[in-house]
Amino acid sequence: MALIDKMEEQLRPPEEFVNVEYPAKYITLATGEKMVIRQISREECPIALEAVKPLMDVERDFYDIVAVRMYAEILGYMRYRVKDEYVFLGTINGEIVGIVNGRSVNAQLGMSYHTIAIRQGLRLGAQLFAAKMEYHFDFLNQDEVLIVAESPNGFKRWMIEYELESRPEVWHELGGVPTYVLTRALWEKHKPVKCTGRRPVPEELLAANIPARLPGAYAQKK
Repeated sequence: MALIDKMEEQLRPPEEFVNVEYPAKYITLATGEKMVIRQISREECPIALEAVKPLMDVERDFYDIVAVRMYAEILGYMRYRVKDEYVFLGTINGEIVGIVNGRSVNAQLGMSYHTIAIRQGLRLGAQLFAAKMEYHFDFLNQDEVLIVAESPNGFKRWMIEYELESRPEVWHELGGVPTYVLTRALWEKHKPVKCTGRRPVPEELLAANIPARLPGAYAQKK
């Protein structure tokens, strides 16, 4: 057993640049509901995996490829096989409505992985994407974030709306369209409109969102 533990220790990448926890926040939606966005631990990953799994068969807007890749990334985080990764959940009354993830490349550079909105119609994906950009720039104090899109909708939401800089000479880990970059200057320009929410989350509201639950719509489909 000691030999296995030693080998496992060698397999795990060091965690160097995700050294600041993202402080939870809440956003009051147009419906009056409050979405809590918070960073999750490895112990909470199984429920996130279960939330992503049904989307692997949804072809609309390329949910299938995004879900498959995000599933592997969350699993990689849970199993200590991705360097400096983080995962955020968006929940309403404890129900998972969206998930985002990414990682740090080094102290100055972040890499956006994926954004999935499980509940549609309230631009939850846009709010969750902004939260992870907030994490990179305002809490990890990084200078740039590498971003790619796998759907036309993603291209509109990120590349066009944030006026991202094209950086085709840099290759993103995910492939996809040639790499684009959100710089600190662009973040500061768009942050007042794109990034909303309040802190701290009231204790009662936070307690209502922990532990997270699968979307109610999943149970209705069974």
